[in-house]
Amino acid sequence: MKDLIEYITKSLVDKPEAVAVGQKMEGNLTVLELRVSKDDYGKIIGKQGKTVKALRTLLSAACAKNGLKFSLEVVE
Repeated sequence: MKDLIEYITKSLVDKPEAVAVGQKMEGNLTVLELRVSKDDYGKIIGKQGKTVKALRTLLSAACAKNGLKFSLEVVE
Protein backbone atom coordinates (compact mmCIF):
# COMPACT_ATOMS: atom_id res chain seq x y z
CA MET A 1 0.00 0.00 0.00
CA LYS A 2 2.92 2.28 0.76
CA ASP A 3 4.25 1.83 -2.78
CA LEU A 4 0.81 2.58 -4.27
CA ILE A 5 0.51 5.93 -2.47
CA GLU A 6 4.12 6.83 -3.27
CA TYR A 7 3.69 6.07 -6.99
CA ILE A 8 0.46 8.06 -7.32
CA THR A 9 1.81 11.01 -5.32
CA LYS A 10 5.01 11.22 -7.36
CA SER A 11 2.87 11.43 -10.49
CA LEU A 12 0.93 14.40 -9.11
CA VAL A 13 3.68 16.67 -7.76
CA ASP A 14 6.33 18.89 -9.35
CA LYS A 15 9.14 17.62 -7.09
CA PRO A 16 8.80 13.82 -6.95
CA GLU A 17 12.18 13.45 -5.25
CA ALA A 18 10.74 15.17 -2.16
CA VAL A 19 7.94 12.62 -1.71
CA ALA A 20 8.36 10.38 1.33
CA VAL A 21 5.89 7.88 2.75
CA GLY A 22 6.39 6.69 6.30
CA GLN A 23 4.58 3.84 7.99
CA LYS A 24 3.68 3.28 11.64
CA MET A 25 1.43 0.88 13.50
CA GLU A 26 -1.34 1.96 15.87
CA GLY A 27 -2.95 -1.21 17.18
CA ASN A 28 -4.34 -3.10 14.19
CA LEU A 29 -4.31 0.05 12.02
CA THR A 30 -1.36 0.96 9.80
CA VAL A 31 -0.94 4.72 9.37
CA LEU A 32 0.84 6.00 6.26
CA GLU A 33 2.41 9.45 6.70
CA LEU A 34 2.82 11.30 3.42
CA ARG A 35 5.39 14.10 3.21
CA VAL A 36 5.83 16.37 0.18
CA SER A 37 7.62 19.67 -0.44
CA LYS A 38 5.88 22.83 0.70
CA ASP A 39 5.34 23.88 -2.91
CA ASP A 40 3.43 20.67 -3.67
CA TYR A 41 1.39 20.55 -0.48
CA GLY A 42 -1.60 22.27 -2.10
CA LYS A 43 -1.57 19.86 -5.03
CA ILE A 44 -1.88 16.89 -2.72
CA ILE A 45 -4.69 18.41 -0.67
CA GLY A 46 -6.55 19.69 -3.74
CA LYS A 47 -9.55 21.97 -3.86
CA GLN A 48 -11.70 21.32 -0.81
CA GLY A 49 -9.54 18.26 -0.05
CA LYS A 50 -10.72 16.31 -3.08
CA THR A 51 -7.30 14.98 -4.11
CA VAL A 52 -6.37 13.62 -0.69
CA LYS A 53 -9.87 12.20 -0.34
CA ALA A 54 -9.41 10.35 -3.65
CA LEU A 55 -6.07 8.98 -2.43
CA ARG A 56 -7.76 7.72 0.74
CA THR A 57 -10.55 6.14 -1.32
CA LEU A 58 -8.03 4.28 -3.49
CA LEU A 59 -6.18 3.14 -0.39
CA SER A 60 -9.33 1.86 1.29
CA ALA A 61 -10.40 0.02 -1.89
CA ALA A 62 -7.03 -1.70 -2.16
CA CYS A 63 -7.11 -2.60 1.53
CA ALA A 64 -10.64 -4.00 1.43
CA LYS A 65 -9.53 -6.57 -1.11
CA ASN A 66 -6.79 -7.80 1.24
CA GLY A 67 -8.65 -7.35 4.53
CA LEU A 68 -6.19 -4.77 5.85
CA LYS A 69 -6.73 -1.47 7.66
CA PHE A 70 -4.75 1.57 6.55
CA SER A 71 -5.07 5.29 7.16
CA LEU A 72 -3.42 8.17 5.26
CA GLU A 73 -2.16 11.36 6.89
CA VAL A 74 -0.52 14.26 5.07
CA VAL A 75 2.25 15.64 7.28
CA GLU A 76 4.00 18.99 6.83
